[in-house]
Amino acid sequence: MKSERGDEDTLLAALTRCETDVWDALVIGNMRADDAALDDGFLGVYSDGFAGKADHVQQLADGPTIQSFQLFDLRVLALGPDHAVLSYRAAYLRVHHSEPEAMYVSSIWRRKGQGWINVFSQDTPALG
Repeated sequence: MKSERGDEDTLLAALTRCETDVWDALVIGNMRADDAALDDGFLGVYSDGFAGKADHVQQLADGPTIQSFQLFDLRVLALGPDHAVLSYRAAYLRVHHSEPEAMYVSSIWRRKGQGWINVFSQDTPALG
């Protein structure tokens, strides 16, 4: 039987891969991958308002939106057997920008079959 810490490490690794896949889709402009990672009822809460799945995917209609990214200080909190929240700080550079940005992100993921699907994400700009 796995220890509680072992379960948490496994969950953190799985959700980090899922979250990284979303960021990778933004870097390469892959609408199909972005669509596959998000639940049909996905809700994003951002500094400019709310976004559904279609809004999130549509941002890639003209290609990549992010040049590069790094994720830091990742932590996971199980919300039950089939839900968890992944929280972290992201440093990234938008396409056609020269100044990097940073934000804190919390994403709620739901187990779906053998994998996970993103149902909610909230971004908070990092100050300073």
